[in-house]
Amino acid sequence: MANPVITHQPGAGGYGTNVQTGEWSTGLCSCCSDLLVCALGCFCPIALRCYTANKYGENCCLGCVPGGLTAMRTHMRLTYGIQGTICNDALMTFFCGLCEVCRMAREIRIRNGEISL
Repeated sequence: MANPVITHQPGAGGYGTNVQTGEWSTGLCSCCSDLLVCALGCFCPIALRCYTANKYGENCCLGCVPGGLTAMRTHMRLTYGIQGTICNDALMTFFCGLCEVCRMAREIRIRNGEISL
Protein backbone atom coordinates (compact mmCIF):
# COMPACT_ATOMS: atom_id res chain seq x y z
CA MET A 1 0.00 0.00 0.00
CA ALA A 2 1.42 3.40 -0.98
CA ASN A 3 1.95 6.18 1.53
CA PRO A 4 -0.52 9.06 1.19
CA VAL A 5 0.81 12.33 -0.19
CA ILE A 6 0.37 15.37 2.05
CA THR A 7 -1.01 18.21 -0.02
CA HIS A 8 -1.95 20.59 2.82
CA GLN A 9 0.35 21.56 5.68
CA PRO A 10 -1.54 21.45 8.99
CA GLY A 11 -1.74 24.72 10.90
CA ALA A 12 -0.19 25.43 14.26
CA GLY A 13 -3.64 25.52 15.88
CA GLY A 14 -4.72 27.59 18.83
CA TYR A 15 -3.90 30.97 17.35
CA GLY A 16 -5.96 32.99 14.94
CA THR A 17 -9.53 34.19 14.96
CA ASN A 18 -12.24 35.49 12.73
CA VAL A 19 -10.49 38.81 12.02
CA GLN A 20 -6.73 39.16 11.52
CA THR A 21 -6.03 42.74 10.62
CA GLY A 22 -2.58 42.92 12.15
CA GLU A 23 -3.73 45.98 14.10
CA TRP A 24 -5.79 46.71 17.19
CA SER A 25 -9.38 47.58 16.31
CA THR A 26 -9.16 50.87 18.21
CA GLY A 27 -6.39 53.25 19.18
CA LEU A 28 -4.83 53.53 22.60
CA CYS A 29 -6.73 56.74 23.39
CA SER A 30 -10.09 55.77 21.86
CA CYS A 31 -11.69 55.39 25.28
CA CYS A 32 -14.91 57.21 24.36
CA SER A 33 -15.74 54.66 21.65
CA ASP A 34 -17.02 52.34 24.42
CA LEU A 35 -18.58 54.29 27.29
CA LEU A 36 -19.00 51.23 29.57
CA VAL A 37 -15.30 50.44 29.44
CA CYS A 38 -14.40 54.12 29.74
CA ALA A 39 -16.57 54.60 32.85
CA LEU A 40 -15.33 51.40 34.46
CA GLY A 41 -11.72 52.40 33.77
CA CYS A 42 -12.20 55.89 35.22
CA PHE A 43 -14.10 54.98 38.35
CA CYS A 44 -12.76 51.54 39.23
CA PRO A 45 -9.68 50.47 37.25
CA ILE A 46 -9.22 47.28 39.29
CA ALA A 47 -12.74 46.18 38.35
CA LEU A 48 -11.88 46.84 34.67
CA ARG A 49 -8.79 44.64 34.96
CA CYS A 50 -10.89 41.83 36.47
CA TYR A 51 -13.66 42.34 33.88
CA THR A 52 -11.16 42.20 31.00
CA ALA A 53 -9.47 39.04 32.25
CA ASN A 54 -12.83 37.37 32.84
CA LYS A 55 -14.19 38.33 29.40
CA TYR A 56 -10.99 36.95 27.84
CA GLY A 57 -11.59 33.63 29.60
CA GLU A 58 -8.91 33.97 32.25
CA ASN A 59 -9.11 34.06 36.03
CA CYS A 60 -10.32 37.51 37.06
CA CYS A 61 -7.26 37.94 39.30
CA LEU A 62 -4.89 37.80 36.31
CA GLY A 63 -5.30 41.53 35.72
CA CYS A 64 -4.18 42.31 39.26
CA VAL A 65 -1.03 40.17 39.58
CA PRO A 66 2.37 41.52 38.52
CA GLY A 67 2.96 40.70 34.86
CA GLY A 68 -0.59 39.47 34.38
CA LEU A 69 -1.61 42.25 32.01
CA THR A 70 1.54 41.80 29.96
CA ALA A 71 0.91 38.06 29.67
CA MET A 72 -2.73 38.62 28.73
CA ARG A 73 -1.86 41.32 26.16
CA THR A 74 0.77 39.06 24.58
CA HIS A 75 -1.63 36.13 24.36
CA MET A 76 -4.39 38.39 23.02
CA ARG A 77 -2.07 39.77 20.36
CA LEU A 78 -1.05 36.29 19.24
CA THR A 79 -4.63 35.01 19.28
CA TYR A 80 -6.02 37.95 17.31
CA GLY A 81 -3.11 38.14 14.85
CA ILE A 82 -2.02 41.61 15.99
CA GLN A 83 1.57 42.55 15.25
CA GLY A 84 3.94 43.45 18.08
CA THR A 85 6.58 42.17 20.47
CA ILE A 86 6.69 40.98 24.05
CA CYS A 87 8.90 43.97 24.88
CA ASN A 88 6.27 46.31 23.47
CA ASP A 89 3.58 44.49 25.47
CA ALA A 90 5.54 44.99 28.69
CA LEU A 91 6.21 48.68 27.98
CA MET A 92 2.60 49.42 27.03
CA THR A 93 1.14 47.77 30.11
CA PHE A 94 3.70 49.42 32.39
CA PHE A 95 3.64 52.99 31.10
CA CYS A 96 0.10 53.16 29.64
CA GLY A 97 -1.59 50.53 31.80
CA LEU A 98 -5.06 52.00 32.21
CA CYS A 99 -5.40 53.04 28.57
CA GLU A 100 -4.08 49.65 27.47
CA VAL A 101 -6.57 47.75 29.66
CA CYS A 102 -9.36 49.87 28.16
CA ARG A 103 -8.13 49.01 24.65
CA MET A 104 -7.90 45.31 25.50
CA ALA A 105 -11.44 45.33 26.91
CA ARG A 106 -12.73 47.13 23.79
CA GLU A 107 -10.94 44.60 21.56
CA ILE A 108 -12.59 41.69 23.34
CA ARG A 109 -16.02 43.32 23.14
CA ILE A 110 -15.58 44.11 19.44
CA ARG A 111 -14.37 40.59 18.58
CA ASN A 112 -17.25 39.09 20.58
CA GLY A 113 -19.75 41.25 18.69
CA GLU A 114 -20.90 43.15 21.79
CA ILE A 115 -20.09 46.53 20.25
CA SER A 116 -19.31 47.75 16.76
CA LEU A 117 -17.18 50.59 15.49
